[in-house]
Amino acid sequence: MKDYDRYIFWLDYFDSELKRSDGRRVPLSSATRAPVLAELGEACRRLNLQPEPQPARYPSRPAKESGYVSVAKSPPKGPLLLKVAKELSTVRGIAQRRQGQPQQSRKK
Repeated sequence: MKDYDRYIFWLDYFDSELKRSDGRRVPLSSATRAPVLAELGEACRRLNLQPEPQPARYPSRPAKESGYVSVAKSPPKGPLLLKVAKELSTVRGIAQRRQGQPQQSRKK
């Protein structure tokens, strides 16, 4: 049953590899390449949006690993999408730095 007290943010809304007509809802400058559900959930958690990640398939896309995060409503949705997109890029950067640290220490 649909929960009218929550917004749905699909991963495809933030994917820089998609065109706007394919489902991306944020500008390319704010989009992330191939976002992951865990990263989107973490970005929403950092913004205190009470996220509930769900693996699912975006309705208009072919079978591809996807999902969405359901967040508590706080109008309006458009500016909230941009905040989440910026935080998603921050989360992605932190994850990449964490992956890079062990590789640097091994070379020493």
